[in-house]
Amino acid sequence: MTAELQNVRAERDRLMAKVQDLKAQLQADSTTSSAPPSTDKPWKPQSERMKTDRSSGAQLGHIGKTLEMSTQPDDVIVLPVTGHCRCGQAWDAVPVQDRLARQVFDLPEARLHVTEYQAEVKISPCCTARQQAVFPTTVPGQVQYGPRVHALTTVLNTVHFIPLARTAELIRTLYGSAPCEGTVVLNLNLAAERLEAFEAQLKDALRAEPVLYADETGSKVNGKLHWLHIVTCASYTLYGHHQSRGHDALVAMGVLPDYRGLLMHDAWRTYLALPMDHALCNAHLLRELRGLSEYFQQRWAGELREALQLVYHQRKTKILTADSIVAFKARFDALVTAGLVSNPAMERVEGQRGRVKQNRARNVALRCQRYKREMLRFLDDEGMPFDNNLAEQGIRMMCAKRKISGGFRSKQGGAVFCRIRSYVATLQKQGLSVWDGLVSIFAGDVLMPAF
Repeated sequence: MTAELQNVRAERDRLMAKVQDLKAQLQADSTTSSAPPSTDKPWKPQSERMKTDRSSGAQLGHIGKTLEMSTQPDDVIVLPVTGHCRCGQAWDAVPVQDRLARQVFDLPEARLHVTEYQAEVKISPCCTARQQAVFPTTVPGQVQYGPRVHALTTVLNTVHFIPLARTAELIRTLYGSAPCEGTVVLNLNLAAERLEAFEAQLKDALRAEPVLYADETGSKVNGKLHWLHIVTCASYTLYGHHQSRGHDALVAMGVLPDYRGLLMHDAWRTYLALPMDHALCNAHLLRELRGLSEYFQQRWAGELREALQLVYHQRKTKILTADSIVAFKARFDALVTAGLVSNPAMERVEGQRGRVKQNRARNVALRCQRYKREMLRFLDDEGMPFDNNLAEQGIRMMCAKRKISGGFRSKQGGAVFCRIRSYVATLQKQGLSVWDGLVSIFAGDVLMPAF
């Protein structure tokens, strides 16, 4: 009877935990889980920042910016005073005393600039041999678009996520002529081919970095779920597209399996299995603790969240002392222990196989206990960030692409997109012109970032 009662109680506890977990899933948003902000209600507050006394908007002493008049206008139109004064004086006979100026900044009339190359042909009068001048290598055919048109199609499609048909339509609207969708695809493939050397140097540079950041998000290929991965740092960004979310994708990207520095991530088990040093994102932890506090009434989680926010605020404002760090770590241990005590391990039901599933609160507490060092690295190393925002910001563009133009038609399309985006993101991080870089690709002399 005792064994049967224990089984009944264990089953009851399991079902209650399941119901509570399902309720939390229905109410979860980006502030209490890893759900993307795009799924939130528009009025839902999303920030985990601590409130300050500063007002919103520009702060006192901020230097504003406005459109200033040009000292060298392209065109000057003089507006003469004509007619007669009330006294009968003709204004045409009166000298100009002053001029008041107003300026209009506008786009010039857009049209394609056509350059014709004429190769001379000569015939020797002595031997009648025929000789022709050589056309530039950038002019292989009788009629073609130039590198700036190709760069523009790449900017619109890859940088701003405008679909192929709309890319062609937009260029035709602006310039009266445009390449077809197939030509746009050929441009993308050509750009990816010419960026192969860039990607190889990029991977070498990333492997030499002391700290890297990694993340991943879903991406569709012909309606099937694939994954877009990012490995990034302050100066470089590498994107990869793969049907796997796990280790196979990281092997295909060719950076993390051989990396031996420190990797910042969100505790995804694929990253934790890699043989390197780790740091875990505390922004994810704050969201989980908030969810436990609000939906599961886990008091320890709410207190740990407040303490973690406070110590991070102290670190940012440079008022954190060594004694404060020691005190926080002790409080961290005490609150995690309280979480484990208030959420005892689930008992195995008779006949149940495999690992016994624990409730969400216990799993978070166990992770905090096991990976305390990885979570609190930011307290011991000023160079370590608090969160994985660098990778999350870099991967956010894929969420925008999904909304604007959807997924990819093929695996190759995903790979081409990622290589071009890696180039664009790296140029942006180094303060180089994306436009000049893309034009250089189609001009045959790729502008390389600093490695």
